[in-house]
Amino acid sequence: MLTGTPLMIAFVASILLLLLLIIKFKINPFIAMLITSIVTGFVVQMPIGDISDTIATGFGSTLKGIGIVIGLGIISDNILSEAGATESIARNLVKYTGPKRAPLAITTAGFLISIPVFMDAAFVIMMPILKYVAKETKKSMMVFICALGVGTIVGHAMVIPTPGPLAVADSMGANMGGFLLYSLIAGFVAIMAGGWLYGKRFDKDAPYVPEGEDAVELADRSDLPSFGLSMLTLLFPIVLILLGNLITALMPADSTFAMIMGFLGDKNIALLAGCIFAVVMLRRHIHRSFDDLVQEAASSAGLILLITGAGGAFGAVISKSGIGDYLVQTMTAMNIPPIVLAFALSALLRVSQGSTTVALVTTASILGPALAGTGASPVLVGLAICAGGIGFSLPNDSGFWILSRFGGLSVSDTLKSWTIGGTIASFAAFGVILILDLINSAVGLPLC
Repeated sequence: MLTGTPLMIAFVASILLLLLLIIKFKINPFIAMLITSIVTGFVVQMPIGDISDTIATGFGSTLKGIGIVIGLGIISDNILSEAGATESIARNLVKYTGPKRAPLAITTAGFLISIPVFMDAAFVIMMPILKYVAKETKKSMMVFICALGVGTIVGHAMVIPTPGPLAVADSMGANMGGFLLYSLIAGFVAIMAGGWLYGKRFDKDAPYVPEGEDAVELADRSDLPSFGLSMLTLLFPIVLILLGNLITALMPADSTFAMIMGFLGDKNIALLAGCIFAVVMLRRHIHRSFDDLVQEAASSAGLILLITGAGGAFGAVISKSGIGDYLVQTMTAMNIPPIVLAFALSALLRVSQGSTTVALVTTASILGPALAGTGASPVLVGLAICAGGIGFSLPNDSGFWILSRFGGLSVSDTLKSWTIGGTIASFAAFGVILILDLINSAVGLPLC
């Protein structure tokens, strides 16, 4: 097989081919990554009999680690949305913070809701509330588009059980509890910087004036679950994962309590328990059968599973070719830390092809096996990959058009609010991760 500089040229060519297929020829990322995987296998002179097996193995091993969680996450999304729990969280956060801090409430709500609910769905769910709050506070819609957009993309890119971060954590072999804990810390700083503080620059813009169908008041949703119940349901599986990992780290491994909590804190068990808990606690607010919600989730999960698995397949071909090892060795010789390499490669893929999930899965698949022997923290390197996928959104990103269309913004205004705000959040999260890495190197961090 190829080695040295020709191998690096092959890697660059494979990335360019992937971008060409997705951007120029509008081929679905699932098909595009499979085609690129096959072509890359031939270019790096992999034995022809190994190409198909490597692709299948990479696809299967990726879904083995995260397939169940993706399905359960989408089911949880459907349950919370159907019951009105996501709307209850958004309304009450705005109510409790008051008009002056409404953007802070919006970005926090977006961050929390996008953990179980995918970013585009979270944005659509929140838009009626956004327009109502903008009208009531007499602020520019840009303030709230920035707050909501940044909040949702940070949750989408950093916090499990969203597919991208989950694939990263699995590929890096990271401790799930540690990954979740430090993603919440870095994510919160990111939404404050990019969603709230940066959004203040639009305070002096012309206030939002609703017209036509936007002028209607929010419907009276007296049947919404309470804020406390909605938050409890949302956070239940997250708390299980954190507690399970903390207790197993602090208590003897043969302790009965530690083993029980370790079982409950497993990502698959915690998400399943979360779905059951949500159905039981929110049953009065759910007006469709559980079977209908599961079937709807299954149809939504299909393409997500295919794209995620194909990213793993592409990464497996890259890994077997030795490109990942060569990249790490080259960057090490140049004294570029693994965390910086992870952030830079993820950001490069994000800005060039648009999809956060594709950028995260591909970067983790390339770097995961190669970084195993470097001594770098799998948790923090994984989070650096996630941070790289937050910002740099351009018109090749479907999320760009969701914000523009539903927010009624021009391309220029979308770039000013969503793209710049998200990029600031990306660097803010990365800054926190670098600080955590310094602390980890000096005294060690738990679950890291």
